[in-house]
Amino acid sequence: MSTDAIHAVHALNRAFLRDHPFVAQRAVNKLSRDDLVELLRSQPVIDMITVWNGLILDAATEVLLRLPESSAAQIMQRGDPLAVSRVMVRLAAEERENLLSLVNSIRQRELASLVQYPEESAGALMDPRFLPLNETLTVREVLRRIRKFKPRFTRHLYVVDSEGKLQGLVEIYRLALADPGVQLNTLANPVRAALSATATRQEVVGELDKHHITDLPVLDIDGRLIGVIHYDALMEAVREVSSVDMLTMVGASRDERALSNIGFVVRKRLPWLSINLLTAFLAAAVVGLFENTIAQFTALAVLLPVVAGQSGNTGAQALAVTMRGLALREIGTSQWLGVARKEVGAGFINGIAIALLTGLGVMLWSSSVGLVLVIVVSMVIAMVAAAFSGVLIPVILSSMGQDPAQSSSIILTTITDVVGFFAFLGIATMLSGML
Repeated sequence: MSTDAIHAVHALNRAFLRDHPFVAQRAVNKLSRDDLVELLRSQPVIDMITVWNGLILDAATEVLLRLPESSAAQIMQRGDPLAVSRVMVRLAAEERENLLSLVNSIRQRELASLVQYPEESAGALMDPRFLPLNETLTVREVLRRIRKFKPRFTRHLYVVDSEGKLQGLVEIYRLALADPGVQLNTLANPVRAALSATATRQEVVGELDKHHITDLPVLDIDGRLIGVIHYDALMEAVREVSSVDMLTMVGASRDERALSNIGFVVRKRLPWLSINLLTAFLAAAVVGLFENTIAQFTALAVLLPVVAGQSGNTGAQALAVTMRGLALREIGTSQWLGVARKEVGAGFINGIAIALLTGLGVMLWSSSVGLVLVIVVSMVIAMVAAAFSGVLIPVILSSMGQDPAQSSSIILTTITDVVGFFAFLGIATMLSGML
């Protein structure tokens, strides 16, 4: 081909890319990697960057690594920072550092902040090395790309449009059974769940629990697919959320580990132990109010822990169910009344059943009708109050913008002890004539 003909082809390409950008994106993404590299090298800088910004993710990654250093530097410095960051997270550390060295320090900081997701976010859990498939590809082209890319084994692959936005998913078995000339968009099914890269681990776990999925697509702020959270990472998120809740409920730090430094452990635990000590004195003060009653009827001291223990267990059950509902987004704080109604009803029925069994044991032990009446009434009251508290505490903390798991168990223990002691000893004082 003559020089004039080559210049004419390049001019036509530039006119096509500038005047018909969306049609051009679809056409360009169908080119081979060699042709893409050649196309970008032949374009002025502005047009080269525009074309590269519109490439699907795996093509943009491979082309960027194959371009001359001067062209790669222009893309890194002047390209869409979100597009550049989506590519950067797919690269090995050495490749990433080499590309970052091509840009100035301000751009380096900008890209570094976009690449690094918060530790507790969906972006930190995702695998950025996935295979996005353009919806206009045929089955033959898709199978060719799968053989070349060799994606991590999964039951389905994700379909994107020319802008990289998630459009659906296609099952692997449907690809194997379809005719080679069929387009991918005719085989795609809707995606049941997707999350932004900044979503929390709790939101990730919530989507897993709600949809029972094995992979979860992750999107950027523009709705483009940037990664996939695979099943093992989903399970790790479940374990992490569960273990964190266990720690925070009892006043330990969410950052504490089995072999954490002693000084760190003491700094994190001591404040909550001090608060627990104050609440224990509060419960003791309630007992002190009824000192004369206890001194007069020593059997009350024997039965007092029974009431406190049952109310504490009831409150812990309600607390665990409510916290799980909030964490998995099964309920919101505005639905607290419905949850409270259910837990109070369950606490009332369980309270009657347990109170009757306890009353039978007390009758056999003491033969005192008055003591039986005290234990039965106080236990029902204490268990109902504990169930209500178990719902209310995490709801209040959540509505205040606090972590509902943070030391809620300590707060609940105090409330159930105080209510249980007060109910038991108060009723015993009122019915002292029958004891």
